[in-house]
Amino acid sequence: MNSSKITKSGFILRTVECPKCDSIIIHPKDEQEYENFINIKNKQFNVKMRFVGNSYAISIPKEIVDFMKEQEQIMDDMVQLCFEEFGRIRLDFGYKNNG
Repeated sequence: MNSSKITKSGFILRTVECPKCDSIIIHPKDEQEYENFINIKNKQFNVKMRFVGNSYAISIPKEIVDFMKEQEQIMDDMVQLCFEEFGRIRLDFGYKNNG
């Protein structure tokens, strides 16, 4: 068995591969974390927009923030927000301001 890694939806999953039969076994903990991600990804959260000062604000559900902390992703004070297409805004965590 040979150790290797595969990437799925941005997740790096540890695996072992059998060179004889080409079977791949994913590390159980990595597989569980990936399944947790898919469960959260498939949920739709309804949140309210609020007017705060001269801007609007939304709250990010605790379930999403807890999952991100579990994955040990660094959440800086700054995030990157962009208008992806009409009716869709993208929010990227872990954005580091280089300026």
